[in-house]
Amino acid sequence: MAVHIGQPAPDFTLYNTGRQPLRLADLRGRKVVLLFFPGAWTSVCTQEMCSVRDSWGEYATLQAEVLAISVDSPFALARFKEDYQLPFELLSDFNKEVSRLYGTYREDFILGMKGVSNRAAFVIDRDGVIRYAEVLDNPANLPDFEAIKRTLQAIP
Repeated sequence: MAVHIGQPAPDFTLYNTGRQPLRLADLRGRKVVLLFFPGAWTSVCTQEMCSVRDSWGEYATLQAEVLAISVDSPFALARFKEDYQLPFELLSDFNKEVSRLYGTYREDFILGMKGVSNRAAFVIDRDGVIRYAEVLDNPANLPDFEAIKRTLQAIP
């Protein structure tokens, strides 16, 4: 299933690095950026997460909640978050249900690995509606962070 701009964001509950459940619906009333990424510690994923970290002040000014989702376990994501001092939530989609729900699931990855999420970005407005959607077929490409920020700016 793929999600599209203008439709309600599918709700989900995933565990964060503190092993606490986080439900998307509980963030209603806030602007949310969902970033799906294939795997912690891979070069482009690390670059992506560090880019968000390094621009954290801009996301805070735009009043955006950032949630980064991968199929890694909450334990691995906790270490990744600590290693790179990431100030936003990392969520484990270990069972790959949310990746499938958002149309980001990728069966084949690299080195014969199976079942990760494509790199993707979604912006959800305060009413829970998707206002930006980008799913990248090439895991070497990064999301368009400037387009994400412009979308956030346009949301009152």
